Amino acid sequence: MGGQQRVYRQRIRSTQSLKKIFRAMELIAASRIGKARDRVTAAAPYSRAITRAISAVATHSNVDHPLTTERTDTNRVAVLVITADRGMAGAYSANVLREGERLAERLRGEGKEIVPFAFGRRGVGYFKFRKRELAGEWQGESDSPTLATAQEIARALYGAFTASPEEGGVSELHIVYTHFSSMVSQEPRVIRLLPIELVSGVAEPGEDVEPLYEFEPSAEEVLDALLPRYIESRIHACMLQGAASELANRQRAMHTAVENAEDIIRQYTRLANSARQAEITQEISEIVSGADALAAS
Repeated sequence: MGGQQRVYRQRIRSTQSLKKIFRAMELIAASRIGKARDRVTAAAPYSRAITRAISAVATHSNVDHPLTTERTDTNRVAVLVITADRGMAGAYSANVLREGERLAERLRGEGKEIVPFAFGRRGVGYFKFRKRELAGEWQGESDSPTLATAQEIARALYGAFTASPEEGGVSELHIVYTHFSSMVSQEPRVIRLLPIELVSGVAEPGEDVEPLYEFEPSAEEVLDALLPRYIESRIHACMLQGAASELANRQRAMHTAVENAEDIIRQYTRLANSARQAEITQEISEIVSGADALAAS
């Protein structure tokens, strides 16, 4: 009985230590989620404005720009998957990777070859474990992405899209990320970054997408100047969405882990108390039996 008590007490101490770690991670995520949400909100107007500008120029000009037309000289497709650097975030990375696999399966069904890019240590490890060669990888700042990294990724993807088939050029660019809607709602999504899909309705309600300016020096040069910034802004926005989603998932997962640790501690405390009561009962029984034996002699 004494041995059982020691085992239970040791498990209680171990679980209490884990609970402290989980609580600390929950508080850290909670302290950072506000800033991450603010960054998502701040980046949205610029991303929306540059998307409207690109759509306006491409729609209301007669320019046949390479980045707005479908490529038919290659069947290679680049896919950027945005995941977390660390675990303890619930199913955040798993959901993104699962969505990426669904996209890859669909593209392969169309006869296309996947060229994977990964942002986040979880995604990099996922592809390397399956012996899939990455065309590009970035790690170390999934929960706080910088514009410099977004620009580096944009240059790599832009270079892949504009390269010739002999140099490994791709015909499409896709991003798989997690869209942050609220603290309780984050959804894996896929967007096609290039070639640009020109659709109506890019303006806010009540706004007019008709351009109120002339293209100077030319619509083609305007597109050449805007498209790199468009790619950077979209990638950075997706990275910020992923960072906010990661922190929200981590806070929620760590809160659940703390509650589970408390349940385990309560369970082991009851077991330890039961073992102690059984030990006391056994000792009393032995004392009574000994006293009866002495009295009988």
